[in-house]
Amino acid sequence: MAAPEVHHLFHAPIADHSFSADRSTLAVARDNNVELYHRAGNAFKLQDELRGHDKTITGVDIAPRSGRIVTCSQDRNAYVWEPSQNGEWKPTFVLLRINRAATGVRWCPNETKFAVGSGARIIAVCYFEEENDWWVSKHIKKPLRSTVTSIAWHPNSVLLAAGSTDGHARVFSSFVKGIDERPEPSVWGERLPFNTVCGEYLNPTAGWVHDVAFSPSGDALAFCAHDSSVTIVYPSGPEQPPQA
Repeated sequence: MAAPEVHHLFHAPIADHSFSADRSTLAVARDNNVELYHRAGNAFKLQDELRGHDKTITGVDIAPRSGRIVTCSQDRNAYVWEPSQNGEWKPTFVLLRINRAATGVRWCPNETKFAVGSGARIIAVCYFEEENDWWVSKHIKKPLRSTVTSIAWHPNSVLLAAGSTDGHARVFSSFVKGIDERPEPSVWGERLPFNTVCGEYLNPTAGWVHDVAFSPSGDALAFCAHDSSVTIVYPSGPEQPPQA
């Protein structure tokens, strides 16, 4: 096991960060910019900045294979950043259609989509529309009743877990026809049209759910809440109650 490393970047809050797949690049959300640090020897040096948002950036994620970077902000916008031929990062606007701040963003494993949580009780599932050359979104709404605090993708890139301030962790289907291949049946269900609720779990004290994560197999879900609890859910199949 490798020894931990400590790198001093700056004295300021970090809202989110993301490493590239080879750990050579680190993207850090700082105020309304994203700073890109590149590993140089035993240190990380500031290499570039992504400027385009006009309010605090709340989420940043580097796609493992393509290296594209997605960002979201309290300005209710998201951008997909790609390097241009001259080495500069070119932003592409994402049509989120939300009326409250974005709270976080994550690429799905196969990088065809990403999801943006928000304070509008909405998760925007975003995908690229080749015909119009832009990123568009479909909204997961029900039964969300409060701000989405965290999101995590299942390994199949269709199921999506979310935690929120209404005390619930939920698993949704984000299946988009024409973008996704129909997933194999799993413990979360078989027929998975968009916005299907595959699981809904209430924290015992109704505390805010701060983070969610699937197991590597995707057959279990963990979430942590404001009451200092960690819950692991093992769904036992359709029509059967989960064990937690």
